[in-house]
Order: sequence, then C-alpha cells, then structure tokens
Amino acid sequence: MRKGVKVVWVAALAGAAVLPMIVPCVAHAQIGTPKPGQGAPAPAPAPAPTPDDAAIVPDAEFEASMPAITGDINAPLEPVAANPASQKSAILDSLVQRALEPIVADEPELAEPLPALAAFDVNPAIEITGVKDGETVVILYSTRVAGLGAIGAQEDFQNFSALRKGRGKAANSAMIAARAQEDERLAVRLMQSLGYYDGTAIATIEADPARKGQLVTTITATPGTRYTLASVTVNAGPTVPPGLIDQELPLHPGDPIEAARVQGAEANVSLRLPQMGYPFARLGERDILLDDATHTGDYTLPIEVGPRASFGGFRTEGRRQVFGADHIAVLARFRRGEIYDSRRVDDLRDALVATSLFSTVTVEPVRTGEIGPDGTEVVDLLVRQQRGRPRTIAGELGYSTGQGLRLEASWTHRNLFPPEGALILAGVVGTQEQSGTVTFRRSNWRRRDRTLSIGLGAQHNDYDAYESFTGALTARVSYESTPIWQKRWTYSYGLEIVGANEDRYNFAAGGRDRGTYLIAALPGFVGFDSSDDLLNPTRGFRVKANVSPETSVRGAVRPYARMMLEGTAYYPVTPNIVIAGRARVGSIQGIDRNDLPPSRRYYAGGGGSVRGFGYQELGPRSPDGKPVGGRSLVEFAVEARYRFGNYGIVPFIDAGQVYEGNYPTLRNMRVGLGIGGRFYTNFGPLRVDLATPLNRQPGESRVSLYISIGQAF
Repeated sequence: MRKGVKVVWVAALAGAAVLPMIVPCVAHAQIGTPKPGQGAPAPAPAPAPTPDDAAIVPDAEFEASMPAITGDINAPLEPVAANPASQKSAILDSLVQRALEPIVADEPELAEPLPALAAFDVNPAIEITGVKDGETVVILYSTRVAGLGAIGAQEDFQNFSALRKGRGKAANSAMIAARAQEDERLAVRLMQSLGYYDGTAIATIEADPARKGQLVTTITATPGTRYTLASVTVNAGPTVPPGLIDQELPLHPGDPIEAARVQGAEANVSLRLPQMGYPFARLGERDILLDDATHTGDYTLPIEVGPRASFGGFRTEGRRQVFGADHIAVLARFRRGEIYDSRRVDDLRDALVATSLFSTVTVEPVRTGEIGPDGTEVVDLLVRQQRGRPRTIAGELGYSTGQGLRLEASWTHRNLFPPEGALILAGVVGTQEQSGTVTFRRSNWRRRDRTLSIGLGAQHNDYDAYESFTGALTARVSYESTPIWQKRWTYSYGLEIVGANEDRYNFAAGGRDRGTYLIAALPGFVGFDSSDDLLNPTRGFRVKANVSPETSVRGAVRPYARMMLEGTAYYPVTPNIVIAGRARVGSIQGIDRNDLPPSRRYYAGGGGSVRGFGYQELGPRSPDGKPVGGRSLVEFAVEARYRFGNYGIVPFIDAGQVYEGNYPTLRNMRVGLGIGGRFYTNFGPLRVDLATPLNRQPGESRVSLYISIGQAF
C-alpha cells in the first residue's frame, strides 16, 4: 500500500485563525476471493522498487553487521571487527547516497524550500462584523438561557450573569468560555437557593447562524425535583411565653427549602427575640440533612436564648462625652423595670443621633447579674459616645414678586449650655425686610421632644401695607415634628411682648400717621398630621389651629383674639400625580380694624398665600391705593403635582380675599392661575412658581414669580 497525507481545514471559534490539521490516510488495494468456476487470477507482477519504497539499509547488510549472539550469558563479549571504521564508512556512504538522490519529478512541491516563519499570517482568517483592517478584534456574542424561567430564577440570573455584564463583547474566545463557566456555576447556585439541589447546568458556545462572525452562548439549566422540609427542629431553652421561637420561626414541614425563606425565618427570630425580652439571644449554625431518595431535608437550628431581661440604668463611655446618664434617661421612652425591647433601644439611639452633637454614638445592653422582682435579669444600657462638631452655619435665599429678595442666615452652637442648650444668631437681609435675633434654645427640655426657646430681636419691615420698626421678646414651649420624627400631634404655647412703631392710614384724619404700640400676646397652636412626609407629602391630611389672645396699648388697652384654622389634604391619583388642596380661614374678634396695629392684621397675596398677586396685595385699600388689611380672610388652593424622576411640573389655581369685618363673606374672591417647576432634593423640593391674576386690576402685575424651598403647602 501507499502512504500519504490529507489536509483537513478545521475552523475554530469565531474570531480565531483557521488552522490546518494533517491527518495520515492509507490507500488500500482491493483484496477478494475468486468467484465459483473461476480460477485463481494470475498474480500481478511486482512493481519495480522505487526510492521511496526501498529500505534505507538492506536486511542482509544489516544482519551481517550485527555480532553473533550466543545462549551463554556468562560468555565474554565478542571482539569488535578488525576494521570497524570501514564497516561504519560503508553504512554512512549508503545513507548519504540515498539522501542525495534526486526528488522524483511528480512531487515538485517537496523540492521547494520551507518559507520563513515571518511569512506566516497569524491574523484571523474569518471576517469579523464591523471590524476594519488594523483595528483590535472584538468578538460579538449573544446569550440565551433555558430552564430558569419556569422556577422564577430568570431575572436573578440576568442581574448577576457574567455574560450579560460583558454586554455581548469579548476580546477572545477564551474570555467568553470563562464567562460561560461562571454562569454555569451561577445557574446551579440559583437553583440550589430555590431548593433544586439536584439541578445541573451546561453552557454551549457555537457560531450564530443568523449573524455572520458572531457567537451564541446558551446556558441550559435542568432543575430536577425540588426539595422540601421533612422536619423542623429547634434546640433551645424555655421562653416566656412558651413556644415563642416556634411562633416566630415560620418554617413548616412541606415548605420548599429556599434560601430566602430559611434565612428570612431565621432573621425574624433574631429580630423578635430581642423585642420580646431576650437581648442576648444568639442563633447557631443551621443544619439541613438532605435525602436524595425522597427529595426532602431535616432542618435543625440551635439557639442560645439567654436570660429574659428588663431595663435597668444607663452607663456612658467615651473620651469626649456629650451627655451624662441623667440626660440620656430623659431621651428614653421606657422606664426601669420594663421588659427589654430592642425597638426602644433603637429609638433612643435615633434620638441621640438627632441631636447632631455626636460624631459616633452606640447603645448596647450590658448584663448586671441582678435579678428583678419579676424574675428577669436587669440590664443596663451602655452608651459609647464621641463628641462631634457643635456649630452650624445655615442660609436660605428666596424671591417673590411684591416681597423681593430675601436672604436669611444663621449661626448656631447647639451645645453651648449643656445639655442641648443652643445659642442661635440669625439675620435677614431683604429688599423689604431686615432683622436680627438672638435665641436661646433648650432641646428635650425636661422631657423628650419638648423645646424651650427664648428670643430677643429687632426688625424693620417696609411693605406697601405698612412700615414698622419692631422690637420683641418671646418665650415659647413647643412639641413639633422634625425631619426624623414626624409627629401626629404637635402643639406650642408661649408669650410675646412687642414694641412697634408703625405707620397707618388714619381714616378719621384722612391721611397717614405713625404710632407706637405695645403688644402682649399668648399665642397657642395645636396641629394634627396624618400625611406621609413632612416636606413633600403625597397622601393624608393636616389640620392646624392657632389662637392668640392679645392686647395692644396705644393710649388705651384694647384686648382682642386672633384665630386661624387651616386644613390641607393630599390624594395620589397615580404613582406620579398627586392632587393637593388647601383651605384657610381667619378671624380677629374684639377690636375695630383701625385700632388694630397694622402688623397684627390679616393680609393675603404672595407665594405662601394667593399666588398671582403681590405680597399682602389683596383686600381693602386706603384712599392712597395701599392695602390696609382686615380682620378676616379666606384662602383656597388646588395643585396637581406631577413628578418624573427628580423633576416635577405643578399647575395650580389659588383664590382668596381679605375682609374688613370679623368674618369672611366669600364676596369678591380673587383668583390666580399658574404653573410651577420642582427640583426634588434630599432636603426637600426647590420651588419655582409663575402665576397671573384673573381679571387683573390696575396696579397688579401681569406675572408673579416665586422661588423658595418646599412645597407651597
């Protein structure tokens, strides 16, 4: 037979070079037996030997050169031939002669010299879609997943898939293969997390027939049978009430052995035990014994319950402490002897953080070994604290038509008079308002969330309605909402002593004059808030009521009462649209309007009142055309707040009026229409509103602009 070679071109993964593979092949002669009735065919004459078929060394010559071998292994070695050089020379001459024989003419390619290595083209031979000559080759691929959608793992796979994170591009095929192997393991982990512990996954990579030069990777998952719980065993000590752990561990025989279900049940036990009086409870390592014959598992969880505890006292640690144990006790919403509840401990920590006086603060229970009257162990709370920066500088800038620019800045030392005694210096600079105030504020005064503030200030206001120079001494006790705690019920009460020099239009004299007033007031406030957010509510309602018994002295003592009732409501029409409404009504009883200091009258118009009109622009006017205010008012507003991302559009309609009498009559109501923009931040929305009045009167602006922080209401 004749030996030869066959060249087979094998294409590797797309993007790789097409490499030749040399496979030996043999041409066989047909061998058979004579048919019946036929003689044996004459043997074909043997072909003449060719240089390819001839032996390199003839057998006879080879055998003659070999020494004789005897059967005696102890026989001495045979001597080397007398003239070995001549024998070696003959063999070499024969080899050289064969090597120098000319190549047969029918295979001329064998006579060609081998090409240099540098002449080989190592670039990919296949065409890559979108790749030009000289550019870095990028292999494009797509990913398919089968078998995970039926068990609800498709979305999780897509979120964590290495192939999908690669965005369908890779530098070479090895990178795609590595990503596919990682996704195989991911698919197996996901199946096991859902209880399919016999699940398998395999990745295949092949050329994409629909896209030339691209690949398609397929992750095929086979979940198998889902495992379920055969038994649930908890190894723990007794609890009060009995069966507490079984009640708080929502695992039952027959439930699938899902990682999320099991971990969630254990997390619930870890959460609930400290809330039910067991601050030192610790969960051990779970054990799940799987049976592949029944596809079930036996679940065992050891728990160290620890002693049932009640609240004791407080301890503090830290090099730069802010509060002592006495003031920490004021912030706590529990008393000594109550059953330990971790929710109240978390609330205490939040209250400490809300003071903004700490750089770090932690609260943790500490065992005392003391047994209380009810058999529980008394535990103290250890507060580790580190003092933070106590000073704050703040500023606020606003603008509105009719009121102009207004810049307010403040400097605060929050703990100048410990504990929580703050000194606040504030000032306002505006086109129509200038003021300065000094305030002492004691937060958490004698009880949690109650604030005492005492202030002294001077103010100058120059509005169309009046101009006033005012000095005031105020004291106030309040219980109010904060950005951290939005309270249902809020209240405040206090004292104001005001001295004011103000101008007014004297209807009796027929012109303007100035007068000095001494005003004493006892303002009170109560509010109810069911809204879902303090700065940007989307549902619920609020009700506010203000009552201030007052007296003014200008030649005579004139007592009166100022009252205001306001309600707001918020209704979500869609997840992105909220309808908000506001109604406000006010009344002043017991005094004539002309005897009332101008700064204590009611006015309407402006960004926080009826938009579309200037500040204090609505209501009765004096003969010189300036507002004079009134003893009653009414206001309404409706907004449609549409939010998209961090932005919003708010069309609105406002209406209102001020009246000279004690009660609003709803006559001659003025209406403003407008649209606003909102930019939502983490501290509340920034507001820009444009509005115009309907039935505009002489002297009223065509368009009014309002810029501020927070919603209009």
